[in-house]
Amino acid sequence: MEVQRNFFIFVFFIFFLFLLWQAWKNESFLNNQKNEKIDSMFHFINTNKNAKKNTQQIFIKNNVINLVVNMYGGDIEEASLLSYKDKLYSSKPFKLLETAPDFIYQAQSGLIGKDGPDSSEKNSRPLYSSEKNFFELKREKKELRVPIKWVSQNGVTYTKTFILKPNSYDIQIEYDIYNPSKEILKMNMFGQIKQTVNLPKKRNIYSGNFALQTFRGAAYSSSDNKYEKYKFDMISDNKNLHVITENGWIAMLQQYFAVAWIPQNLGQNIIYTSNLDHGIVAIGYKSSLINVLPHSRSIIKSKLWIGPEIQKEMNLVAPNLDLTVDYGWLWFLSQPLFKLLTILHNVVGNWGFSIILITFIMKAVTYPLTKAQYVSMLKMRALQPKIKEIKEKFSNDKQRISQEMIVLYKKEKINPLTGFLPIFIQMPIFLSLYYMLIGSVELRHAPFLLWIHDLSSQDPYYVLPIIMGLTMFFIQKTSSANHVSDPFQKKIMNFMPVIFTAFFLWFPSGLVLYYIISNLVTIIQQKFILSNLGKNR
Repeated sequence: MEVQRNFFIFVFFIFFLFLLWQAWKNESFLNNQKNEKIDSMFHFINTNKNAKKNTQQIFIKNNVINLVVNMYGGDIEEASLLSYKDKLYSSKPFKLLETAPDFIYQAQSGLIGKDGPDSSEKNSRPLYSSEKNFFELKREKKELRVPIKWVSQNGVTYTKTFILKPNSYDIQIEYDIYNPSKEILKMNMFGQIKQTVNLPKKRNIYSGNFALQTFRGAAYSSSDNKYEKYKFDMISDNKNLHVITENGWIAMLQQYFAVAWIPQNLGQNIIYTSNLDHGIVAIGYKSSLINVLPHSRSIIKSKLWIGPEIQKEMNLVAPNLDLTVDYGWLWFLSQPLFKLLTILHNVVGNWGFSIILITFIMKAVTYPLTKAQYVSMLKMRALQPKIKEIKEKFSNDKQRISQEMIVLYKKEKINPLTGFLPIFIQMPIFLSLYYMLIGSVELRHAPFLLWIHDLSSQDPYYVLPIIMGLTMFFIQKTSSANHVSDPFQKKIMNFMPVIFTAFFLWFPSGLVLYYIISNLVTIIQQKFILSNLGKNR
């Protein structure tokens, strides 16, 4: 029964991945028509030659993030996360936003429209000025405000302020516009994230491992949709978004990290995507019209998240932003499992031991079903002579065989489906843990013991998959596999541990650890249950 269970999990897992791929491939969106007005408006911002030539920058830092801002437009061109390493064993911080010859990933913002300083009609972006070029949030301070200013020819003062707080990855962007003229100024704020579609080799670290690849692309939240992903391929093919909403956010996602704009203006926003050519795509928002009255001041705000996908923090920044931690179809299981895993980690202080404890808990919860499975297995084994007799007696009538077997099951009070209950319980748990391990940034570079320094990555020496295969082989030899009479079926079952071992070579070591502990507990439970059942017979 155990081998049948594992085989069923394997088949279901492949089928489930196929369904996910099929659903992702066929995913469609409304309003996928290219919006020429928005596309041309932002094409200027991203192709203006003066911006590329300008190298005047300022550096902004708190204790968790380091930003590089180009003073031409005030865009954030680089962002390094100081609490996360670039790679395992590396001393360099992880660089999320980057501007390099072979890769661009930037967070842009500005004021467009008739009187906006970033308007394409002006054929230029504002060159801001600052009192100094390095700003750092001191330990004793609760907030760091970095203002940069630009004054137009008609005397309008634009102050763009970056506001950072300690231990925080959300950045407040604030525009203070003072209009001393006699005219009403009309403009819109925009926030945009742009990125090169094709990753350079240094960033594409999981390209050779199918089991560790996750979604990379755009996403948004609106009044009508809590969370929608939008593939880069769709944007590259000019199948662009044009969504009107009163709230929400836009983002670009990758494994463990996200960049997101959260508008804070009143009125409606337009969420859009755009193909910027040269292999660069963008997702952004444009606010409703903002009027700055004569001799008055207007303040426009927006939030920007640049950092790890920490669910509890993202949920405080914007509704549904925590959904960017993509647990797939089984999010309703992965989320509570992760909360339980976090509680266990707070107690034991090691994610590996937390996985072991959660395995014990899951096996304890499913123990009654496991016991029912073995009871059903023994009863089915005892009925084999009678089943064989029925098959021989009605060998030419398959329908009669089925009817007689149903009568036999009812007479002996056996439900054949009882043996499959643990399978249906463990399959979603297994898949939920898989998505949790490859989607939760807390498990990135999380060490266990000895040579396992990253539970979210595969075992570098393949020791755990081999141990897992040995435990499967032992379970097989002590379970119903030895009672299979068909030689071909027996060969297949004997080969299953080898197939599973090869398959698990690429899986996160934390998931392999879970399966090893699950198998060891199964061996103990199997011996205990069969021993007690043997005494009671």
